[in-house]
Amino acid sequence: MDSLTQIVLGAAMGEAAIGKKVGNKAMLWGAIAGTIPDLDVLTKLFTDDVTANEMHRGFSHSILFSIIAAPLLGWILAQLYRNKEANWKDWTWLMFLGIFTHPILDAFTTWGTQLFWPYTYKVSFKNIFVVDPLYTIPFLIFLIMAMCYHRTHPKRRKWNRLGIIISSLYMLLTLGFKWISYHQFKSSLIAQQISYISIQNRPTPLNSILWTASIETSDSFLIGYYSLLDGKHTIPYTRFPKNHHLLSDLAADPLIPRLITLTEGWYSVEKINDTLYVNDLRFGQMGIGTANATFVFSYELYRDTNGILKAKERERKMDEVMPLFKELFTRVLGI
Repeated sequence: MDSLTQIVLGAAMGEAAIGKKVGNKAMLWGAIAGTIPDLDVLTKLFTDDVTANEMHRGFSHSILFSIIAAPLLGWILAQLYRNKEANWKDWTWLMFLGIFTHPILDAFTTWGTQLFWPYTYKVSFKNIFVVDPLYTIPFLIFLIMAMCYHRTHPKRRKWNRLGIIISSLYMLLTLGFKWISYHQFKSSLIAQQISYISIQNRPTPLNSILWTASIETSDSFLIGYYSLLDGKHTIPYTRFPKNHHLLSDLAADPLIPRLITLTEGWYSVEKINDTLYVNDLRFGQMGIGTANATFVFSYELYRDTNGILKAKERERKMDEVMPLFKELFTRVLGI
């Protein structure tokens, strides 16, 4: 999830852990703990795009990291606030909850997390977008309300718990929405007599009403959209040829299997002006229902001055963002 959401969740966990003992310091350090796993984004400063994306949501998002980091950070805080209300065990518990709930929340998004690192398997339920105001804003409001009370006031704990409960119920609701949309996509494929291998459905940006699905067929991928507010009509699909054969001359290069693993096999290849691009279909496009829109994650293949094959993320054009939001708003309403 986005940084603000992780800060809010971490702060709420800090308050739940030892807020009654240390007051707003619990929220502060819980918020900091909630941001620590995402420090892995700094790898982009020291390595290439593919390696950085391979490492993202890896070790720092694992159960093992939570277990190792929590007591160390808890000890530091215990020394900082020596002879105060909370001890090392209290601060360790706060840090564990703040750090551990971060990857748990991320596991509900499309990217997924390597919770069981060093195993490379990513837990990914794909039922919430990385930025969802309906999850974050109510949670934030209840957290602010809790902050307004003294650490021992019963309403402080009440508001904090209410924020955790409501955000968790919304998360469960999105799982139900995912199930509904999945069956709508599946029914539409059957009705249109489209043979397919597998389906991946996920919410579109900033909401849980409009859902999109990537459908794998023998030689292509289909992408369609379904809003929970749609009437009964056929879901149209846009076809994207796999074009995996375009990589045949590069198949022996070790970079190609890494890209295939990174995309979990959900990739297409396109050739533009003699340049090959590997598109990661899991994160959709910068547009709705059009074959011309670029994919959010797309890797340009090129050779450096030494002839070594490399890949870099295709630059995202900001002028595509606002039209996308307008399309989303219209399509969410079932139009």
